[in-house]
Amino acid sequence: MAAAEYFIEIPPEVIHSTRMSPQDMKLELALTLFQQGKISFGKAREMASMTVWAFQQLLGSRGILVHYDLQDYFEDQSAIDALTKHDSGQ
Repeated sequence: MAAAEYFIEIPPEVIHSTRMSPQDMKLELALTLFQQGKISFGKAREMASMTVWAFQQLLGSRGILVHYDLQDYFEDQSAIDALTKHDSGQ
């Protein structure tokens, strides 16, 4: 399934006043959505384009607690299953 891309319009004065790059804004959005429980750790990490370790370090440096719920477990289990099948040649 291909990922859909959505675009949001940010007024130029906001871009100027924040002095943030688009990637920095995307990172902040990922952190905020994760902190609010709107997206999982994995989805936030992907959105931020960071490794698991780097994202964990960033969360820790910001004092954001890592929550791990049932959805995270199922996503991890699916990824493990896919890797296991790939490694066994199935």
